Amino acid sequence: MEELFSQLLSGSKGVWKYRWYAVIVIWVVSIAGWIKVMTLPDDYQSSARVFVDTQSILKPLLSGMTSMPNVQQQVSIMSRTLLSRPNVERVMRMIDLDINAKTARDHEAQLDELMSKIQIIGTSTYDIYTITYNNKNPKLARDVVQSLLTIFVEGSFKGKKSDSQKAIQFIADQIKNYEEKLTAAENMVKEFKLRNKLLLPRQGVDYDAQLAASMDSLSAAKLELVEAEQARNAINSQIAGDEPTLNLESGPGSIQNPEIDGRISTLNKNLDALRMQYTELHPDIISAKRLIQQLEVRKVEESKLRGANIDPGKNYSPMLQQLKVALTEADAKVASIKARVQEYTLRNAKLMEKSNAVPEVEGQMAQLNRDYMINKASYDKLVSSRESAKLSGELSSTTEMMTFKIIDPPTLPLTPIGPNRALFFSAVLAGALLAGVAAALLISQVRPTFLSPAELRATTGLPVLGTVSMNWTDAENSKRKRGQYLFSIMIVFLFCLYGGVLATTLSKT
Repeated sequence: MEELFSQLLSGSKGVWKYRWYAVIVIWVVSIAGWIKVMTLPDDYQSSARVFVDTQSILKPLLSGMTSMPNVQQQVSIMSRTLLSRPNVERVMRMIDLDINAKTARDHEAQLDELMSKIQIIGTSTYDIYTITYNNKNPKLARDVVQSLLTIFVEGSFKGKKSDSQKAIQFIADQIKNYEEKLTAAENMVKEFKLRNKLLLPRQGVDYDAQLAASMDSLSAAKLELVEAEQARNAINSQIAGDEPTLNLESGPGSIQNPEIDGRISTLNKNLDALRMQYTELHPDIISAKRLIQQLEVRKVEESKLRGANIDPGKNYSPMLQQLKVALTEADAKVASIKARVQEYTLRNAKLMEKSNAVPEVEGQMAQLNRDYMINKASYDKLVSSRESAKLSGELSSTTEMMTFKIIDPPTLPLTPIGPNRALFFSAVLAGALLAGVAAALLISQVRPTFLSPAELRATTGLPVLGTVSMNWTDAENSKRKRGQYLFSIMIVFLFCLYGGVLATTLSKT
C-alpha cells in the first residue's frame, strides 16, 4: 500500500512538473470537442399515435355464416412488416427522397438510414401503435411518419382482400374440376343402368325381390291351373253321368269305373303337387302322366267289355247342354292358365340364369354411386366454401371490421430533441482533463527526473551521500507565483467557458 501511495505521489509530482503541457492539451481538446459538438446537426422527431378498434358489431351477427378474420392478428402482422424493404422504398417514393440518390449505393444508404431511424411501438392491451422517426429536417420527419401511417392503414385492408381473392380463385378452379368429375360420373351411372337395367332394382325392388315375386306368381299360376283342371274334371264327371253312350265311342271321361277313377284321381293329385315343384319335363311328372294315360286306356277297354244301356234321350237334356258350355269355358280357362304358367316359367328361368351376375352388378353400381356421392359432397362443400370466402373477403376489406382512430397526428416539430449538447460538452471537458493529465504523465515518463533522494536511491540501489538545495531568488519566486496565477486563471477561464457554452445550449432548448 505504501508503495502504491509513493507511486501515486511520484506520478502527481511528474504531472505537476509538466502541467503547462497538460493545460495546452486540455484547451486544445476542449475547444476542438466543443466546436464539433456545436456543429452537430439538430435532430427533430415526429411521431403519430393511432388506435385500432377491432371490436365490431358484425362479428356476432355473422358468426357461423363465414370464417371471421382475425383482425388483431392482421393488424399485428402489418405493424411488424411495416418496415419491410418494399414499404420503406414506397415511403421514399412518396416523399421524393429517392430523387436525391444518384447511384445504387446512395439509394441503399438512404434505405438503411430510414429503416434504422423508424420505430414502431405497439401495446398488445389497448391496440395503440406509435410511429416515430428522427431526422435533421423537421418537414422530412413529419412526411415520413405520415407516409408510414398511410401505408399502415391501407395495408391492413389490401393484404387480406388479396388473399381472399386468391382463395376464391383457387376454390373456383376446384369447383370446375369437380363439375367435370360429376358429369363423367353421371354419364357412367347412366350407361351402366342402360346396360344392366334388368338386373338393377326398379322402383325400390331389388333383384332378389323380383325373383321371389316371379316364383310366387309362378306358384300361384300353377295352383290356379290345378284348380281349373280340377273344375274341368268335375264338369267332365257330371257330363259322363248324363251323356248317352249308345252308338258312340266312349271316352275315358265318360266311363264310370270307381276303382280306376280313384287311382287316376290320386295320381292327378300327386301330379299337381309335382307341378308346383318341377317343370313338365321332370321325370316324375312324365312318369305320372304316362301312368294316368295307361289307366284311362284300361278303363276304356274294360267299359267296352262290360257294355252299358244307353238312353237315347239323354243327349237332349238341358242340364247336359249347360254342362257342355261350362266345360268349354273350363277348357278355355285351363288353356289360358297353362299359357300363363309357361310364361312365368320362362321368366323365372331367365331370372335364375342371371341371378349369379346380380351381386357383381350391384357391387359395381354401389361403387359408381359411392364415387358419385363423394364427388357430389366435395362439390357442395366447395360451393359453400366459395360463398363463405366471398363473404369473408368482403368482410375483411370493409372498414366496419376495424376502425383506425388517429390519436396524435404527425406534426411539424419546432424544437429539436437532440443531440444532447449539454451532456456532450461535459463529456468533452472530462475527456480533455483526462487527456491533459495523461499527456503530462506520459511526458514525465519519457523524460524522467528524480524528485527525491529516496527515488534516486530506490532506482539506482546506491547510497545517497547528500543533496543540494536550490535557493530561489526574489525574481524567481515572483516568476513562479505569476506562473501559478496564470495556470489558475487558465483553468478557471476554461470552466467559465464551459459554463457559458452550457448556458447557451440550455437557453436554446
